[in-house]
Amino acid sequence: MGSLTRFSVAPLATMTRKLAGVASGRADPDLVIRGARVLSTYSERILADREIWISGGRIAAVKPSGSYQGSSFNLYDARGGIIAPGLVDPHLHIESSMVTACAYAEAALLNGTTTIFCDSHEIGNVMDVAGVEAMLEDARRAPLSIFLTVPSTVPATSPELETAGGDLTAEKIGALFDKWPEALALGEKMDFVQVAMGDERSHAILAAALQRGRPVSGHVYGREFVAAYAASGVTDTHEAIDRDIADDLLEAGIWLFLRGGPPTTPWHSLPEAIKTITELGASHKRIAVCTDDRDADDLLMFGLDWVVREAIKAGMSPEQAWSMGSLHGATRFGVENEVGGLGGGRRADLVLLDDAMKPVNTWYGGELVVEDRKVTPLLDKELSDRYRYPDAAYRTVKLPEKLKLTPELPAETVTINAIRTELPGITLGHEKIMLEAANSWQEHFDRHGLCFVTVVERHGKSDGNVAYGLLSNFSLKRGAVASSVGHDSHNIIIAGLNEEDMQVALRAIEKTQGGVCVVVDGKVTAMVELPIAGLLSEKRVTEVAEEVKLLKKEWDAAGCSIPYMGFNLIPLSVIPEIRITDKGLVLVPEMEIVPLVEGA
Repeated sequence: MGSLTRFSVAPLATMTRKLAGVASGRADPDLVIRGARVLSTYSERILADREIWISGGRIAAVKPSGSYQGSSFNLYDARGGIIAPGLVDPHLHIESSMVTACAYAEAALLNGTTTIFCDSHEIGNVMDVAGVEAMLEDARRAPLSIFLTVPSTVPATSPELETAGGDLTAEKIGALFDKWPEALALGEKMDFVQVAMGDERSHAILAAALQRGRPVSGHVYGREFVAAYAASGVTDTHEAIDRDIADDLLEAGIWLFLRGGPPTTPWHSLPEAIKTITELGASHKRIAVCTDDRDADDLLMFGLDWVVREAIKAGMSPEQAWSMGSLHGATRFGVENEVGGLGGGRRADLVLLDDAMKPVNTWYGGELVVEDRKVTPLLDKELSDRYRYPDAAYRTVKLPEKLKLTPELPAETVTINAIRTELPGITLGHEKIMLEAANSWQEHFDRHGLCFVTVVERHGKSDGNVAYGLLSNFSLKRGAVASSVGHDSHNIIIAGLNEEDMQVALRAIEKTQGGVCVVVDGKVTAMVELPIAGLLSEKRVTEVAEEVKLLKKEWDAAGCSIPYMGFNLIPLSVIPEIRITDKGLVLVPEMEIVPLVEGA
């Protein structure tokens, strides 16, 4: 393990005598940060002219500046900046950033985030328990405090509706809790319809967590499901999309994680949901902020610090917003005595902020890892020694030699069940369209604004399941786009205007064993290669961010009306109204498969 892992800071139980000696002036601290304004998340005040005494990677005391008069210590002059506890992100998916946990740490620390709770259901969907445990090993090597909320909904629906690579049963989930001490909660229970309807498997998984005293995280759409969801033991959610469901969730005893994300993506519900505080008068005491999903590019620009500033913009005070970004998430998962505040004995995970609440420096376990918004040589060295995933993780795209990717052209007038995309791209509409007989699919596309959408099973668990659909309002005007990150079973999803370009996209993903790409006139114009489980790059986050920028440019040039991360959600068969998996078109919440083509 590297010297900057979470485990490099000794447990408090072995540090109490030393910290007490430093705090009482009987021993010298290792580091004093002087001349700071201190943001207290306990009292939600900014305290002027303070210094922080640090020993063994932990905070010994916060004192008035100039209190320490000894000479055997390192001094850092904060020059009047604000010192705050490192941010704690209570809900995210590392895989969405397309980088490993070790690589993720770089962006997190640049953004002032020092602790995260990740739900690794993406790699669980591909590789089952082996994938989750590989991610945990990766996390243990990372220079970041990473805890796991154990994936709860793998697969998201039944085998009759989709094919996943993993199958995390209640027994497997219980074993993960028992084996891994960093597994602190059950991850988002996405199958909220099944939970509300009393599905036996769903409730067995809930029991695996509740019987062990672990909290349960949620994912719910629709106010009509809130009561049954809460009664089933779910006690947090990040899916509050407006003030009314946010209010319902709070009153049902469910913690709210207000999700902030780039406004052009499906992940920016904070401005509406926060109105439960600003308009309806709710307290913020059981409300945190989170990022959920970020690609590598957005992670660098729109980290948790940005979400905190969005909360300030929406009406919270800086002290309240930073508390929602640190102490509240830590409290929800029971680690507030370790992180989230600047009390004695806590980890010395600190952030130096400017007056705009933007991180300038980050200390992780008392070590300076970001200075003047740049990675220090110490952190750079750690980031160069990353975990290597098992060989099996590099062999997860398994396809037959020949696959047809487009449906037959109807010879007569028919009605089709189309999928209508709408910004921001989370929910999808079910649209019935009558197609009169035509000489080519392109005639239908021109007349109705359609394109192909196809899902290909890629785990090698079938004879090559392929499901055909048609997208309405996607606005693709050339070539094809494709991704091996089709949530949640992570099969390959392809949209295109012709068989040839769609085949090029499919085989490009097969060759690299995963990725997201754009194809025009038979050539790949942009691609982010994801060889680890078809989800993750082996590169550093800054390199992947540059690849993502090019992908987005080509994605927009192809005319796609929703971002590629929204496109990845099209197979997610737990969100209304209609989805497409490798088994076909799925109506939600009916959870029924319907044909693409119906009689006229």
